[in-house]
Amino acid sequence: MPELSQQELETRFQKKIDDNLYIEPKDWMIDKYRHNLIRQISQHAHSEVVGMLPEGNWITRAPNLRRKAALLAKVQDEAGHGLYLYSAAETLGISRDELLNQLHTGKAKYSNIFNYPTLTWADIGAIGWLVDGAAIINQVMLQRASYGPYARAMIRICREESFHQRQGFEIMTILCRGTAEQKAMAQDALNRWWWPSLMMFGPSDKDSPHSSDMAKWRVKRESNDDLRQKFIDRTVPQADFLGITMPDKDLKWNETTQHYDFGKINWDEFHQVISGHGPCNRERMSARIKAHEEGKWVREAAAAYASKKAKQKL
Repeated sequence: MPELSQQELETRFQKKIDDNLYIEPKDWMIDKYRHNLIRQISQHAHSEVVGMLPEGNWITRAPNLRRKAALLAKVQDEAGHGLYLYSAAETLGISRDELLNQLHTGKAKYSNIFNYPTLTWADIGAIGWLVDGAAIINQVMLQRASYGPYARAMIRICREESFHQRQGFEIMTILCRGTAEQKAMAQDALNRWWWPSLMMFGPSDKDSPHSSDMAKWRVKRESNDDLRQKFIDRTVPQADFLGITMPDKDLKWNETTQHYDFGKINWDEFHQVISGHGPCNRERMSARIKAHEEGKWVREAAAAYASKKAKQKL
C-alpha cells in the first residue's frame, strides 16, 4: 500500500472530524492539533487541582457536619477530575512529570478564577453556583469534543459538576432566606465573584489565538461569547429568585435579541491575574509546589511497589 502524503493524511484527519468520529490516541493527527490539545487539557487539569485550594481551607470551618462532608466530597471530586484529565493528556505523548513541571514553573496556565480569595462561607456558595455553573456551560460541549479520551472524561466530570452547582445554589438560597447579615454576606460574595466568573469563558474569539483552529477541529463547538451569554441568561433569573442584585448597572433584558445586555468586562484585570499578579497567585502556586514535594515519598513508594510486583510476574 503506497504511503500517504502529508496532504492526504491531513485531508483524512479533517474528514474524520467532519464526520463526527473520534480521534483516538493511536490515530494519525496533525502536530498542531496534538499540541493545542495538550495545552487545553493540561490547563483544564491544572484548574481542577488548583481549584481545590480556595475551597479546601473551608472544610474545617464549614458551619455543620453536613456541609463539611459535602464540601470534602466536592474537593475530592475535583482531585478526581484532575486525575482523569492528566490521564487524557498523557495519551497525547506527554508525561505527568512534564505536565506538573509546566504548572510549577509557570509555563502552563490555569483558570484565573482560582486566584481570588474565599473570605466567607458565602464564597463557597458563590463558587458552586457561579464558578461551577460557568464550568458546566463551558464543559458540556466538551463531551462532544473530537478527541475521544477528552470527551469521555468530560461525561463524568459534567455529572459531578452539576451536583457541585446545585450544592452551591443551595448554600446561597439558605443564606438569602436567613438573617439580614447572612443575605448581605451572599450579596457581597456575588459582588466579588460575578465578574471573574464571566472572565472564565475567556476573551472574545476574535482575540483568542487558538479558537479558530479548535473550532475547525471540533474540540470547541461554541464561541466564548456565546457561552458567556448563555451563562448570563441562565444565571440572572436565579439571582432574582434569590433576591440579590447583579453588580452590573448596565445589565438589562433586550427584547430584540431575547438576551441580557451586560456591562464591559475588565480584561486588564483578567490578563493581570493570568500573568501571575492576581490576589492569590503566589499563595496558590506555593501551596501546590509544597504539596507536590511533600508527596514525593508516596510517589516513590508506589513506583517501587509497582516495580516489585512487575518483577514477581517474570
